[in-house]
Amino acid sequence: MQITTRLEFDAGHRIPSHNSQCRNLHGHRYAMEITLSGDIIQQHGRSDEGMVMDFSDVKRIANNVLVNQWDHAFLAYQGDRAVVDFLATLPEHKTVVLTVVPTAENLAVEAFRILDAAYLDTYGNQLRLERVRLYETPNNWADAVR
Repeated sequence: MQITTRLEFDAGHRIPSHNSQCRNLHGHRYAMEITLSGDIIQQHGRSDEGMVMDFSDVKRIANNVLVNQWDHAFLAYQGDRAVVDFLATLPEHKTVVLTVVPTAENLAVEAFRILDAAYLDTYGNQLRLERVRLYETPNNWADAVR
């Protein structure tokens, strides 16, 4: 069985070598769909009986390990020294420095890596992360899949 939940966050970025407007500082209202697979929990009396995982737990974990760090942050590529150095001059600015250029594809892969470690099979129901779909805009997204 597979389940999917959707979370949204706002973040800024730039693609330093892009040949169009994305080379400029800008932001997006990102949406992220997290798909997990596992067996349906059948233990009578558990609050998550009949579920793969309680959606509130899926969201809580994603918020704790990823969304709260990326939301309202500037996602900067470590090789983009001008931007990284500039953001460092802003007191208490929320900046996440990444080892990859923050394209939708790279962000989806990074989100998958972070979330995969967070959703371990702690319920004994073969729980595992299957897909992270990251929407950069309502009509453009990237999928990182197992």
